[in-house]
Amino acid sequence: MSLLIRDAVHGDLPAIRDIYNDAVLNTTAIWNEQPVDLGNRQAWFSARQAQLYPILVAVDDDQVVGYASFGDWRPFEGFRHTVEHSVYVRSDQRGKGLGPHLMEALIERAKTCDKHVMVAAIESGNQASIRLHERLGFITTGQMPQVGTKFGRWLDLTFMQLTLNPGATPSKE
Repeated sequence: MSLLIRDAVHGDLPAIRDIYNDAVLNTTAIWNEQPVDLGNRQAWFSARQAQLYPILVAVDDDQVVGYASFGDWRPFEGFRHTVEHSVYVRSDQRGKGLGPHLMEALIERAKTCDKHVMVAAIESGNQASIRLHERLGFITTGQMPQVGTKFGRWLDLTFMQLTLNPGATPSKE
């Protein structure tokens, strides 16, 4: 494996869409139930770029095998230093250590964007994701039982967060 983590480009969007749609159709990592088209991923890509937020891809042998990004946690000014992230790995590549590589790179990018907290909202049954976040220093800050549904069952939500720059004073901008 010759893994490379880099910024996504438009040419990566079909692979990103496919990874996203696989998670929609086959996992509880995403609580959407309908696959998206390329136009949806293009709009998402453009919105992230407009906000100067990264979309990182993991590439192995010229194939996108995972991606990660973050966006605003809430749309209010008071939350401007907090972001919520997403990380997804192609189904045939899960369990091979790609998630930590993507997350470590994404955390560094959040720090350079002057972010203070990174939030993870994880389906509570996804113990692999919870363990990954714990290994990266995230702490559980909340549990919300039965707030979602997919595949005919209720889903619980676990909130985790990582303080990116402890002791920092918030800027007024």
